[in-house]
Parts: sequence; C-alpha cells; structure tokens
Amino acid sequence: MARHRQRGWNSRLLAAALGVTVLAAAASVWTAQAEQVAGPPQARESAADTRVAEVAMDIAHASDRGPRGVNITIDDGPDPSWTPQVLRLLKDNGVKATFCMVGTQAQAYPGLVKAVVAGGHRLCNHTVSHDTAMDTKPEAYQSQQILDAERMIIKASGGVRPQYYRAPGGAFTPYSRKLAASHGMRPLGWNVDTKDFERPGSDAMVATVKREIADGPTILFHDAGGDRSQTLDALREVLPWLREQGYVCGFPVR
Repeated sequence: MARHRQRGWNSRLLAAALGVTVLAAAASVWTAQAEQVAGPPQARESAADTRVAEVAMDIAHASDRGPRGVNITIDDGPDPSWTPQVLRLLKDNGVKATFCMVGTQAQAYPGLVKAVVAGGHRLCNHTVSHDTAMDTKPEAYQSQQILDAERMIIKASGGVRPQYYRAPGGAFTPYSRKLAASHGMRPLGWNVDTKDFERPGSDAMVATVKREIADGPTILFHDAGGDRSQTLDALREVLPWLREQGYVCGFPVR
C-alpha cells in the first residue's frame, strides 16, 4: 500500500440512502452482534475505557482459515457512495471482509459502521485522520490518533470494538503496535496491494491479485478516497476467481 491521502468524495446523498437501506435490512442482526461483543447498553457506553485482552503486537498477515485462506480488507471508509455497494457485492459472493475505518468517517456515518457489523464483517482501526506520516510524529500524537479513532469506531458501531489496527500507508512504529495490541487490536499488514487508489483499471487490479496472491493472503482494497468504481469491478471478478482456485475468505489472525 503506497502512502496516499486522496479525498474528494462525492455522490453522498444517493449513497447515504443506500446505506440507510442496508442498515434497515440488517438492524436486528447488528443488535444481536453488538450485544454479544460488547455487552448490555450500560457496558457499551464505557467500552472504550474497558480493559480488553492484549493481543500480539507483531504485524499480522496470515488468515484464520489456514493455508488456503484469504483476507479481503477494505480501507479508508466508510463512505456513503461506495461502502453500501461493496457490502452488497460481498454479500452476493458470501464473503466476509475486514473494514479498516478512519475515525472521522466512522463518526460521520455511524449507520454504515453498523451495517458493516450487521453483515458479519470485522472492524479495524485506521486512525483518526489517515496521516501517512504519523510514524515521524511524537508518541503522544500517535496515541491520540489510535485511541481517539478507537473511541469513534466503538461509538459509531454501537459498542463493537475494532479487532485490528492498520497504520495509514504502513506507518507502523514499535510504540503504535504495542499500544494497539494492548487495546486488543492486532496490527494488520497486507500482502497484495491492488493500488486501486491510483485507479489503474480493474484489469490491472485483477492481474495483481492473480500474480501476487501466492505471496500471502491479505488483499488490500478501498471503499473511500475517491471514485471506487474500478474497485467494484475488480472485486466482481476477483471474488469468484478466488473461490474457483480453492481459496476460502476469512479474517486475519489475531
């Protein structure tokens, strides 16, 4: 994943309506999952301050589905234009993914965060503002980016914790990895970078996946940061192809 900070998102009104539709259809499922993960409402209100089991601080790449497992990861959202479409496509293919959410986006679109949870997907902390240079900043700044995003995501989800932490642009530090792990968020890397944020064309993205998947199971896509129509086209081809090749989509190890 190259360092990137594309924004300029559009078509918010149409896609927000799609997000509401997704949420309404899955509200009961989300409620059950949120309560299972986070406990009763009074517990969820203080979830960000509750102690959780520490996880490993080394950067995860492997899949919990074993040697033929694949992890689909979706970064930088949620976005009202693209996240509902990604969710629909994943559902149509019977695939669960890990959504690496930017704190400000989660705060702006809590309905979409809940829709992601309702779909059986997992949440990942992608910091407050997606600062790809945060590895050059003081530890206090790194802490603020990680912990504030954690609180934003938990609140937006209704109490469901992010299970992973992905540094923007791969800007991990030993301090940020240790901090995230102490809050139950396994640092999450990637093996296959589709470079979809550069809009190289869906054929190029698909070719990258087919060429590089043997090197490791975690594939990087985006549902925000610009026009993601090429990403959708690539996913429509990649997901059935992975299944045909005998791969099984799962989640990153924790």
